[in-house]
Amino acid sequence: MVNKHYPVGFKADAVALYRSRPGATIAQTADDLGVNRKTLRGWVRADDQRRGGLAGPASSAAKPHATGSVEEENAELRRRIRELEEERDILRKAARYFAGETRW
Repeated sequence: MVNKHYPVGFKADAVALYRSRPGATIAQTADDLGVNRKTLRGWVRADDQRRGGLAGPASSAAKPHATGSVEEENAELRRRIRELEEERDILRKAARYFAGETRW
């Protein structure tokens, strides 16, 4: 089995992608990125230790509104858009990385 060496930025992006997807599992995210599940799990654990024990995906997941005002809803929608754009960018980077890896 070949040991793959992933760039630090890719590792950070993979962990961010896992955390940004509410309800996502490490297995799903690893399969989406084409990395070994244990590898991604190790990256997530290392990031948890670095952060001081904050664990779990989507730590900024949507919470119910206390007042339900339009401004709060708009702010939450803007946050969600940023999360989705970040996720899209991470997937694009991963696709470029793996496309370059398959070229001889």
